[in-house]
Amino acid sequence: MSRKRNRQVIYSMMVSLDGYMEARDGAIDWSVPDEELHQHFNDFEQEIDTHLYGRRMYENMAGYWTKAGDNPEAAAVEKEYARIWNQSEKIVFSTTLEQVGEHARIIRDNLPEAVRALKAEEGRDMDLGGASIAASFIEHDLVDEYRLYFHPIVLGGGKRMFPELTEYRQLRLLETRQFGCGVVLLRYARKEAEGEAGV
Repeated sequence: MSRKRNRQVIYSMMVSLDGYMEARDGAIDWSVPDEELHQHFNDFEQEIDTHLYGRRMYENMAGYWTKAGDNPEAAAVEKEYARIWNQSEKIVFSTTLEQVGEHARIIRDNLPEAVRALKAEEGRDMDLGGASIAASFIEHDLVDEYRLYFHPIVLGGGKRMFPELTEYRQLRLLETRQFGCGVVLLRYARKEAEGEAGV
């Protein structure tokens, strides 16, 4: 007898070879995807139906993608992503943000309990974006899968993708993929998640 598979939390992030997702000055222009990689992200949107953000990541994403589809100079893959993103549900974990846009809502407290409830709901998987909020998810062991997009660059410092932890996180490799631009995707799942889909 099979049991219901919970929705998964997938933490995906562009990262330098030395493990940073932002340079020291906050720059992320080194990680702008080319058309092939951008289409990959567009395709990934079909696997999920919800984005999980902290305040800063939500404001950055909303500030650009809300209007990107109307930009006549935007590439076709950008317009496609904007259309998908604007229709997706966005959940923002913040105690200070007062309002959010269409298809978005705020969760203000008890993050672990709220996320476990989201996992038990009907729907597709959820994408987690932003190092600060991801640190809380990782500390509470709420991330089921990691998708690291390693760029061929060494930043030498900045904001790390992973927080400092007091214990190991054992992972198992799911997939590797190389893109024409030199980016390499490594997909890992936490070992504790194995078998959660039922038999």
